[in-house]
Amino acid sequence: MPDDFNPTEWITTKEAAELTGYSTSYLRKAISRGLLRARKRGRDWFLSKAEVLAYAEKMKRLGTAKHDPTKAWARD
Repeated sequence: MPDDFNPTEWITTKEAAELTGYSTSYLRKAISRGLLRARKRGRDWFLSKAEVLAYAEKMKRLGTAKHDPTKAWARD
């Protein structure tokens, strides 16, 4: 964790799952694929709450287009 770790800005995968409706397994896969930034403290992964909400909103906005590998956003 960064030295400026603020518990109000970082949430666990369980809290992120409750907030977004994604499963904890999906969130861990997103972390391993580099889609979400996270830090591990002990046995728990912590994610930036703002980043999780932005990711969920982006996926909602994209709808089924998120599965199209020819789209420019997929190459970002």
